[in-house]
This record gives sequence, C-alpha cells and structure tokens, in this order.
Amino acid sequence: MTFATSVELLKFHWVAYTIYAVMIVSVIAWFAYNLTREEKAKSIVRIPFYGYIAFLVAGGVGHHIFTYNAIPWVSEDIMRHEIKPDVVFDIEIKNHKWNLPARPMVVKAGQKVLFNAHSDDLVYGFGLFRKDGTLVTQMQVNPKRKNDLMWTFNECGSFDLTTSEYAGPAQYDHESNDLMMVKDAVKVVGCNEKVAMNEEAHR
Repeated sequence: MTFATSVELLKFHWVAYTIYAVMIVSVIAWFAYNLTREEKAKSIVRIPFYGYIAFLVAGGVGHHIFTYNAIPWVSEDIMRHEIKPDVVFDIEIKNHKWNLPARPMVVKAGQKVLFNAHSDDLVYGFGLFRKDGTLVTQMQVNPKRKNDLMWTFNECGSFDLTTSEYAGPAQYDHESNDLMMVKDAVKVVGCNEKVAMNEEAHR
C-alpha cells in the first residue's frame, strides 16, 4: 500500500486511529463495568490484561513503521542529495510580496519539482494549498538562508500559494484578506484520465 497524497494518508490514519481508540476505550469500559458489579463479569474471550496492552503497543508502533515505508515523500526527502529535480523554481519574497518566475508555475504530474525560496527580510512560510483549503506541502523560509523544498505532485489541478507562517499584520488588509495569497500559483497537468475525472468531480 502506498499513499500518493497527504489526503489519502490522512484518511488511512483516521480509520486506523479510530479503530485503535475504540480498542483502548474498550479496556477502560470493561474495567469500569466490572467496578459496578458485585460479581466479576465474565468476558466472552479470555484475554490477559497485559497481553492486550502489549498488543495495543505493538499495533501503535507497527502502524507508524508501516506508514513510514508507504509515504513516498519521506524517502524522497531522505535521499534528495541523490535526486536531480526535473524542474526548479526560484522564488523571492520581500515586503510581503511574492516574486514568482511564472504565473502559474506549470509542472507535469510525476515530475520532481524543487522550490527554491529566498526571503530578504522576514520569516515566511511557503505553503501550497488545495482549493478546499487542505495543505499539500509547506516549508519555513528563513531570511538570508537557503530554503528549498523538493516535491512530486501526484494529483492534478491548480494550487494556491500563501505564507504558512505568520508574517505580521502587513500580511492582511483592514478586511482580514490575505494579501500574500496567490490564487492558482501552481498548475499540475498530465494526469491520467481517471485522475483527471476525479479532479473535475471535486470542483
């Protein structure tokens, strides 16, 4: 099992942690139920308490080990010194304004993209968001330092760009509009027909 996007990963985590939480609560509920009875309740299946706890611990640790190996951008980040990006975008940020090399920055699905961001004054964030507001990826941009992010887009569509770090009151106008929000800053094309149909269905 692999996860192409953070949305897929979060859905899997939601299901796994829901099951895990129910199992943990079941231990507490069974213990509380026994406290309310004069005679000890008999369980349908005899499971030693510490054995059950050990199972929960092994399940929790195993879940993280399993998902670590299944998240593609983790290995990409670890081995990035050996990876040559297909596309590089150099981005300048100053006075709460983006200086982008193109609008939109167009990439093909599956390409390895390197976003090289440079700040001349403040700490900003480089955050790419889907149209529903969910985060695709982000990095912190420190002034006068090298800040780069390698990412492989496995979903097509247009993504908005804004700072994912609070950049001071000058980031917003008097009506609380985000002045650093760039609509459709990145456009990803080239998905197969099935993915493209799914993207259209969610618009």
